[in-house]
Amino acid sequence: MNKSNQSISSPLVDVTWLVANINNKNLVILDASVPPVVPGFVSLNAVGDFKAIPGARRFDYDKEICKPDSALPHMMPTAELFQEKARLLGLNKDSVIVVYDDVGLYASPRAWWMLRAMGHEQVAVLNGGLPGWIGAGQLVVNSLNDAPSFGDFEATPQSGFCDVDAVLAATQDSSVDIIDARSAGRFAGTAPEPRPGSRSGHMPGALNLPFANVLNEGHLRAEPELCSLFEALTSRDKKVITSCGSGITACVLTLAANVAGYKNVSVYDGSWAEWGMPSKLPVVAD
Repeated sequence: MNKSNQSISSPLVDVTWLVANINNKNLVILDASVPPVVPGFVSLNAVGDFKAIPGARRFDYDKEICKPDSALPHMMPTAELFQEKARLLGLNKDSVIVVYDDVGLYASPRAWWMLRAMGHEQVAVLNGGLPGWIGAGQLVVNSLNDAPSFGDFEATPQSGFCDVDAVLAATQDSSVDIIDARSAGRFAGTAPEPRPGSRSGHMPGALNLPFANVLNEGHLRAEPELCSLFEALTSRDKKVITSCGSGITACVLTLAANVAGYKNVSVYDGSWAEWGMPSKLPVVAD
């Protein structure tokens, strides 16, 4: 990190960086927590008093910053709606944004990727999230902040997310690899899907890298480890599409791939919540 100008040069920052830059006038801290639905992952704020990093604002992509009236969960909104919501949050064109969640590293990468997909480069995920912050002995507060003023954020859509048609085409394209972040059992179709009526299995040709494999105690694994995980599946000259149950943990893989040096990555927004619905979309079960 470049601390002299307090900018972000990596998709990941640690507690030490955040403490050193906490008084940066352009810094905005966003809590992007979403209750985990994956076994073994627990929200720190699920029990007891609510805790937050001082000054943090709520980035709610489950109910607020999402496509309204969609049958699918937390789908990306239009650029116009995203810009409106971002400005209401007090986000500016020159904001230096750090996002975290209360699991460690679970929901925050989606907020990071949403902001990146809308053209904002100065955004990073707090490695270890709220548990890491508390574990480092840092102070917490019991409420989130409101935006101090209306921001001037400008949404400039990039190719960060893709739709079902792009994924269907990718199943027949050797230059694209689809990497599924769900558990091995769900990927193989031997473990049940949590959504009623959803089919079991995976997309033809998809590869499996359970998102928990890129993590170590709520933190992202070191870059060499991430490189090894991705190099076992794909190469940097290919486009990578990440997918999961509903588009949240796919972004954990996207963050990991980015740290490992993979730049041509897109997230399947609908993920298995869409593909797994009863339809003619092809499904493979082991």
